[in-house]
Amino acid sequence: MKQISINCFLMLLYCLSGFSQSQDSLSTKNDTLQHNQKKGIFSTSWGVIKNSVLTVPQDFVQIGHGVSDNWKKTAIYTAGIAGLVLVDKYTTEFYQDEIESAIDYHLPNISPKKEHPFIIDQFLSGTDAYITYSLLGIYAGSFATNYEKGQYAAVNSFKALAYSYVISHLLLKSVIGRHRPDLTLSDGNPPEYPYTSNPFDFGNLSGIEFDRGQYGTAMPSFHATAYYAVAKVMAMEFNNYWIPYTVVTGIFLSDIRGHKHWVSDMVAGGILGTLIGGSIVKSSRKRRDIQDISSNVTSWTDKIEFKLVPQISGNFVGLHLMGSF
Repeated sequence: MKQISINCFLMLLYCLSGFSQSQDSLSTKNDTLQHNQKKGIFSTSWGVIKNSVLTVPQDFVQIGHGVSDNWKKTAIYTAGIAGLVLVDKYTTEFYQDEIESAIDYHLPNISPKKEHPFIIDQFLSGTDAYITYSLLGIYAGSFATNYEKGQYAAVNSFKALAYSYVISHLLLKSVIGRHRPDLTLSDGNPPEYPYTSNPFDFGNLSGIEFDRGQYGTAMPSFHATAYYAVAKVMAMEFNNYWIPYTVVTGIFLSDIRGHKHWVSDMVAGGILGTLIGGSIVKSSRKRRDIQDISSNVTSWTDKIEFKLVPQISGNFVGLHLMGSF
């Protein structure tokens, strides 16, 4: 059963990469393909890494634009999350009793036995390992085949994980300070500390929490943020939504009892992750578009040949500049 689960999971990832490459072959212009074919493996890889590093400041600018450019949409999402907070006692109780109890499957444990520093261990333990190892596999396969888009998808997804950790886990959780819900809200028993039965228990500040602390770390859900940031990156890069969102949701639900969140925490995390992932890809595409234009202009000007032709007539003597392309 374990081997079947892993094979099915890897097959989905293979289908995503294969579908993407087939779409690229249909939609990419011939001149761009010829330009990419001239790049070597290391040249392509270095270009992807360099561009991904240089776009970091623009990524955060793009995230800001995602919030400020459409205030109506931002207000709707904010109001929606606030509305969910108001009914969190009822929705989370239903979620615990009906949904968590109905989903009973677990992915095989592929976490390394050796312990690592927390920030590394954060992405290598439990179900998080499926995300990390999948991205490493996509990058390795794309590097070996000199597939530039696959490399961008993997590197941008790693950026999405990092940004989610900084924005969701380190910053927002520390500022909001919401306590996590009692794991059995419907039983009527007093919750164990630091859990609560009060969905309005905000402001429990304890400073920045690097580890997986339970005190005041409910909103937003870091896993929902990180997972759906990666899903958004993959969906935009490969122009396919159902595979990345199906895979990510399957991984997320396999540890459904381990998340320990109010419903609004997970919704807020998913929305935030979508914003982060989409902003990263938009920022990356802007830089790639600029480079493509520059490369095409350079390629066009390289083909122009200039000649100076002496010209003598009864009225003047001079040189005539001729260009051929």
